[in-house]
Amino acid sequence: MLVKQIVPPIHTMEQLLQVTALVAAAISILILAWYLIRRPPLGRSTKIVLLFGLGVMPLGTALTGNISGFEYTTNRKFCASCHVMLPYTQDAEDPKSRSLAAIHSRNTAFGEESCYTCHADYQMFGTMTTKVNGLRHLFYYVTEYADSGPYGEKGPRIHMYKPFQNAMCTRCHSTAAPRWSAVEDHQGMLEDIRSGQLKCVECHGGKNVHPRSFTHGGNGRPPVAEAAAPAPAGKE
Repeated sequence: MLVKQIVPPIHTMEQLLQVTALVAAAISILILAWYLIRRPPLGRSTKIVLLFGLGVMPLGTALTGNISGFEYTTNRKFCASCHVMLPYTQDAEDPKSRSLAAIHSRNTAFGEESCYTCHADYQMFGTMTTKVNGLRHLFYYVTEYADSGPYGEKGPRIHMYKPFQNAMCTRCHSTAAPRWSAVEDHQGMLEDIRSGQLKCVECHGGKNVHPRSFTHGGNGRPPVAEAAAPAPAGKE
């Protein structure tokens, strides 16, 4: 019963990593306590046990703990932890919203990680640059946005660091897939889309990627939900 209370139920990889970190930390503490209480001779076997208690287990805790923390930062709940992001995350979770963000969030290919999936960089070091930008988000939140209203009642305007790249769309909506090429409008703009001269969001979503009233510095009111749109069937 005590173990069930300490160790949370495992349903996801993130929870498995959390349990692994907790178990490794507990083993390390037990080994250290054993050595301090028993004071055994510092022979080979004792050194091996201490190697696990002071080296292997703490490293395991640090590794799994950091990976678990990273996995949590890809979840929409993490984005919602900053109050200025609540309008965006609430819209993404709204089954009646027709915004591009909400439609994609209803797709099981994105699910609870829709924010990260659409906004993360996809170059070789994309994960690293995304996390560095996340630290910038935290800095600006603490220094500029912490006292602002969630719907732009006051405070500076929220904006992206750089224009939304087509690569974030073509990662799933391949310009080489037959289903994509079968759309007549796509056929005459293929090269412009691949080169980035024409942005995908200029045709798909426009101001409705996120509702306009969510722009910080706007009218301070949440949008009126529209009729639900069918979610995309999957990746193209």
